[in-house]
Amino acid sequence: MFRLENLVYEYADGRRALDGVSLQVPKGQWLAVLGANGSGKSTLARHLNGLLQPTAGRVLVAGRPLEEYTDIQQLRRLVGIVFQNPDNQIVGNSVEEDVAFGLENLGLPRPEMRRRIGEALQMVGLAGREKVDPAALSGGQKQRLAIAGALAMQPQALLLDEATSMLDPVGVAEVLEVLRRLHQQGLTIVMITHNMSEVLFCDQAVVLAEGRVQLPPQPPMELFARTAELARWHIELPPVTQLGLLLGVEGCLSLPQLVEAMKSKTATVQR
Repeated sequence: MFRLENLVYEYADGRRALDGVSLQVPKGQWLAVLGANGSGKSTLARHLNGLLQPTAGRVLVAGRPLEEYTDIQQLRRLVGIVFQNPDNQIVGNSVEEDVAFGLENLGLPRPEMRRRIGEALQMVGLAGREKVDPAALSGGQKQRLAIAGALAMQPQALLLDEATSMLDPVGVAEVLEVLRRLHQQGLTIVMITHNMSEVLFCDQAVVLAEGRVQLPPQPPMELFARTAELARWHIELPPVTQLGLLLGVEGCLSLPQLVEAMKSKTATVQR
């Protein structure tokens, strides 16, 4: 779905936000891009749907170089994006008006718009709330509404740029559950985050720091075992993984997994 080849992005003053990033994201994969503040994560995301153009290197989306998308709206329909603050993304006076905004810009017939709105709201669990004022929604519901707006455009991939960082735990859980279902349906997802607990849901995770790929894409289990390298790049392990390390057990991603690992360790000691 995405291919980055030696991607470089420089600010006007010559500082590099991205410094030779090469990365591939297969179709249908859920990739987490991890890194501390200033690592270049958001800059990378904005290259994947043409919000930024590279200073050097190449970005290919669905097999085509970024510069070949002369109609930028075609690229934006292909790759949806959801940002950090849900309030900054809402433009309609009702839930259905907000989802309809992008569709109206496409000039779609009304029946097709209604169909897409209904399907998108069903996907994110907001069906039946079409007439609700978005201001009356919770933070998690607002972010799910933003996702619905992107899904109504029928993208092949969805980018989330710190999309859960302003939500409470309930809101985070709501959004992650929606993403889990979409991933099962084959949607490609690239999630920019610094929250390692969210990585548990992903197929692969990559660590970005100082504008470069410091740890290449790998399954969360393998990544979490590289504790010294993660600490070097100021990335904290999930609490359950930290607890496991204190108890002498590596690579635990969930509490049940930690319990089973401790049982096994205890049984070994007893023998």
